[in-house]
Amino acid sequence: MFKHFCIQNRSLILCYILIVVTLAPIYSAGQASTSDESEKSVLDYPIQPAPFTCVHFNDAFWKPRIETNRTVTIPYAFKQCEEHGRMDNFLIAGGKLEGGHSGSFPFDDTDPYKILEGASYTLSVKKDEELESYLDNLISMIADAQEEDGYLYTCRTNNYERLRNWMGPERWSKLSGSHELYNAGHMYEAAAAHYAATGKRSFLDVAIKNANLIYDTFGLGKIEIPPGHQIIEMGLVRLYRATKDKRYLDLAKYFLDIRGVETKDRKPWGPYNQDHCPIIEQDEAVGHAVRAMYMYAGIADVAALTGDESYKQAIDRLWDNVVSKKLYITGGIGATSHGEAFGKNYELPNMSAYCETCAAIGNVYWNHRLFLLHGDAKYIDVMERTLYNGLLSGISLDGEKFFYPNPLESQGQHERSPWFGCACCPGNMTRFLASIPGYVYAAQKDNLYLNLYVQSEAEIEMENQTVSIQQETQYPWNGYIKVYMRPEKTDRFTLCLRIPGWAQNQAVPSDLYSFLNERKDRIVLQVNNKPVQVSIQKGYVKIDRQWKQGDTIELRLPMPIRRIIAHENVKDDRGKAALQRGPIVYCAEWPDQPEGRVLNLLLDDSTALRTEYRSNLFDGIQVIRGKAAAFEYVGENRDNTKSKIQDFTAIPYYAWAHRGKGQMAVWLPRTKSAVRPIGAPTIASNSVVTTSGGQTPTAINDQIEPKNSNDHSVQFFHWWPKKGTTEWAQYDFDGSHEVSTVEVYWFDDTGQGECRVPASWKILYRFDGKWKPVWTEETYGVNKDQFNKVVFETVKTNALRLEVKLQEQFSAGIHEWRVR
Repeated sequence: MFKHFCIQNRSLILCYILIVVTLAPIYSAGQASTSDESEKSVLDYPIQPAPFTCVHFNDAFWKPRIETNRTVTIPYAFKQCEEHGRMDNFLIAGGKLEGGHSGSFPFDDTDPYKILEGASYTLSVKKDEELESYLDNLISMIADAQEEDGYLYTCRTNNYERLRNWMGPERWSKLSGSHELYNAGHMYEAAAAHYAATGKRSFLDVAIKNANLIYDTFGLGKIEIPPGHQIIEMGLVRLYRATKDKRYLDLAKYFLDIRGVETKDRKPWGPYNQDHCPIIEQDEAVGHAVRAMYMYAGIADVAALTGDESYKQAIDRLWDNVVSKKLYITGGIGATSHGEAFGKNYELPNMSAYCETCAAIGNVYWNHRLFLLHGDAKYIDVMERTLYNGLLSGISLDGEKFFYPNPLESQGQHERSPWFGCACCPGNMTRFLASIPGYVYAAQKDNLYLNLYVQSEAEIEMENQTVSIQQETQYPWNGYIKVYMRPEKTDRFTLCLRIPGWAQNQAVPSDLYSFLNERKDRIVLQVNNKPVQVSIQKGYVKIDRQWKQGDTIELRLPMPIRRIIAHENVKDDRGKAALQRGPIVYCAEWPDQPEGRVLNLLLDDSTALRTEYRSNLFDGIQVIRGKAAAFEYVGENRDNTKSKIQDFTAIPYYAWAHRGKGQMAVWLPRTKSAVRPIGAPTIASNSVVTTSGGQTPTAINDQIEPKNSNDHSVQFFHWWPKKGTTEWAQYDFDGSHEVSTVEVYWFDDTGQGECRVPASWKILYRFDGKWKPVWTEETYGVNKDQFNKVVFETVKTNALRLEVKLQEQFSAGIHEWRVR
């Protein structure tokens, strides 16, 4: 069905569309009123974002990515949806195709919705008849799949028995896991975007019909249960903006009001769903990070449109908690894969950091909304950090590979994927990238906010006039920005230029991270070649003057290389530093280091660092160069180490994992106690590892000793999802060796997963092509948090096999296996 769109790689043209569509998403001003047209909300965000359709990038950083999203990622993602049965599911539900439902998750319908939303955004700025026709056909499939009363959820319509445990026996019967309302929320977002881009009601009418059903089904005296996975709150607000039907805003607030409240229908589900207490009482970010971000953004929307102060106070408290205790230096959020969730305060591991791409996108949504509520640049500081680092890392430069988690350290077990069974992140990226220009400007009466520095042209609607504004800059590689003002009439208003926190010796707007040494680099500001005093209020220099055609502003933000240290309570970053220049966080990756190793390096505080631009790497990047000390153990004695000085290179974090699998680290040791020296070569480390299935077998002989059996900060091997079976791991030596001792450190994630120490195990050696058990009188230990040592009668062999019997109902894993 799908054909790649015949789209030429031309620049984004200036937009002549009069329909206002904002980013993030906040607005859809094309209106299809289903109620009194005169009914208008008197409340809204005090600051209004400039629509992305009015801002046109012509830079070398963002414009190519947005164009790649339009010409590569969106067509590619649609094609993946077709190949994985997403479109067929709608056809089956609509009676247009025979066959069985495809997919493993009840939220698969949202993948086409999200991509359709992104495609609609691209149509808002560039006409494409073939793409528009494709969307028309897709919307027709979706409309056919909708049941007569408005219900739309293909896995139930198609009676997909495999998902029965997710969705329950009947409609709305298991909202904690069904994603029925989550699917609806994404549909509303996409429908509003499509209507605004094309003026066609086809998808909007489907959304309205579904929303009316949900309004009639949920509420006081009806079903009094909130959504299990949030986003319908944002979607209902979006639909309210498109239709001015206040029922949708009321329903969004109702869903938020009853979260964490015990009702006649149910008891609250708990922290995973942010359903442990009413939202106005919440003060710590807990549970599934994506659900939390969508809920917090929805709270901001409802707070803005209703004026509910208790809502504002709640999200302000939650923001303080995240930014002071639960934010990664990359702007990522979500510390643990267990529940894709926030960890405890200051729990920020690096190698096991989850930092889901969808959570990073949600973090941008939330922080942008908080800026619109409060007008403080600290929210843009967090948004920018996430945008350039933890979010952008989620997609490859070619637009066809993705990260689901975005860890801050790797031993080589991480790589980008062309797609996922749970494909929420690729679709989310398509809709986000298409709308990035909408984060640059905002207006409030006679205040014009310039939040992001990007070479671009824009036309911003102010209270009394339209202001054309042009930026010339090589940001983020250079801190020089020149702004040309072209108001349609000479008039007085205030231009609010954001001065990023990193240019003010503030790593983040809390004490979670700080620059190692304070600098006194001067920020230079001129208007029409005349110096202006840099007086900063809430993160902005406010230039209040009578503006006229041809006025120019020049801003010079210093961009030295900065070392960042974490709060002492972040134990995983003790004795380490991260590197940042401008808004970009850096990492050390294996291809750039002389011996391809990163985790054994020490970057001393006194080491001089320099930067250089490399046009031939990743479409042009600024790298950091210097010297580092590489440590290794002397023999098998872990008390003795030696080091050597070698060249060191760091690249932007967003650009890692494009050159194959290998070591990477954002946080680099600055003290010897934080270094992980490499071990001297051993029989085990020189062996080839094979296993009977499982994940990351290279962990077995990487010579990295864990802190305990449940240590996720280092690489580990496991056989999950196998349970109760007999499995094996094997070392093929580099020749024949006499061996008599093995030590095994078991992986056991009790409390988080389904791996336990094994029921039993034994060692076999290869002799004349056959496997024979070694002879020993010792016990094969299965103790946690230590090496289990077994000495056996010496054998001469070229291979050993570790045979493991898994506990019934459980899997098992290995941190390290030594041989002597």
